[in-house]
Amino acid sequence: MHPRERLAFSPIDRRPPLKLPGGARFVLWPVFALEEWNLERPMARMVISPPQGQPLVPDLPNWSWHEYGMRVGFWRLAKLYDRLKVKPTVTLNARVCETYPIVVQACLERGWELNAHSFDQVPMHKLDDQRAAIERSIEIIAKFAGKRPRGWFGPGLTQTFDTLDYLAAAGIEYIGDWVLDDEPVTLRTKSKPVVALPYNFEIHDIVISALQHHPSDMLLERGIAQFERLYAESAERAKFMAIACHPYLSGAPHRIGAVERVFETILGRPGVVAWTGEQILDWYRTQRPQS
Repeated sequence: MHPRERLAFSPIDRRPPLKLPGGARFVLWPVFALEEWNLERPMARMVISPPQGQPLVPDLPNWSWHEYGMRVGFWRLAKLYDRLKVKPTVTLNARVCETYPIVVQACLERGWELNAHSFDQVPMHKLDDQRAAIERSIEIIAKFAGKRPRGWFGPGLTQTFDTLDYLAAAGIEYIGDWVLDDEPVTLRTKSKPVVALPYNFEIHDIVISALQHHPSDMLLERGIAQFERLYAESAERAKFMAIACHPYLSGAPHRIGAVERVFETILGRPGVVAWTGEQILDWYRTQRPQS
């Protein structure tokens, strides 16, 4: 189905306002991506281009950049989340359970939500069998964690026209790949509805640092600008803001200070709560039972 067949057009100011419980008005959704980059393929992204600009296999310089994220950056960010009492949604390539089990175990010990992010970092368009890859990813995470993931992010946020139907059939309840609204919305599939949570591509360390090549403090500048506008609007209806971090980017020493300040600023305002994807989903279903 085309996305417009899955979701009717609905201007936000013509919907009944969503209300958060307990006097809250704003939800911060921290998203923490843990990926597996297969050294036998070109890397998912590069911090340093190869000589003559042609991708090389194996690409050891860029693989080691990602490896730093798992060996060091993850733990630096984990300390930050612990101090702020924030539990992120961990969007997890299932293969990380096999290659970095200590990292995944550290997430479970902290009570963080594990969200499926396919098997490894390969776009959905390039898979020979999407359905099998989805089921394999869910089963590996479920076996490791003792609980099936309820949510999904595609690698590189990719989907084909059929992906959502495969996800619904596999039991996925929400996705984060669609950035078309400020509120959760319910998507039609061939089996049962899937909720798209309000994600964004711009308060996102890959976009800011790896694609747009902004200075390290741009996450703080852009994040606070985004927050201040949404927070003002949240006086009338619930608002949501995702902040996406990757350990090899946000976990770098020159960036984590900006990450720390944007979280501290947002969490320091009255009526702000930090929720996982599961928490947003369960609350939304009390507001829109048809989801």
